[in-house]
Amino acid sequence: MFLIAIARPRFDSDGNEVFSGNIGIFPFVTDEPAKRSSVNRRAGTLETSPITSVGRDMRRISLFSKVLPAIMLKWPLNDMNKLIYIQQDNAKVHIHPNDEKFRLAVSQSSLNIQLFCQPPNSSDLNVLDLGFFSAIQTL
Repeated sequence: MFLIAIARPRFDSDGNEVFSGNIGIFPFVTDEPAKRSSVNRRAGTLETSPITSVGRDMRRISLFSKVLPAIMLKWPLNDMNKLIYIQQDNAKVHIHPNDEKFRLAVSQSSLNIQLFCQPPNSSDLNVLDLGFFSAIQTL
């Protein structure tokens, strides 16, 4: 499972791209030491394995530790004072838009970020899903 953060690209008055809109792709994985030796590696070598169940706390941690720093690093300087919306679908594991821990983390950054859920029966996120999956299939 991945958490993908993208935005609309920004262009200057000449049509040159100033911000691509790519913020990051963050996998839900852990690094654990191998329990036994094999032909490919010795015991104790770190192995990357997927996290099979991602809950609300895991999503909150990934937003705080990965997405917010990536936004702060890559966001265009001339748009720093504008409102940034983080849109998520209506899955139950997503954090609530009024989450106090999220508001505290955002208040410590220099950005104005609000979290909201996708409206019911909206095709906004489906277009992103379809575009992302078709891009992967072409690779």
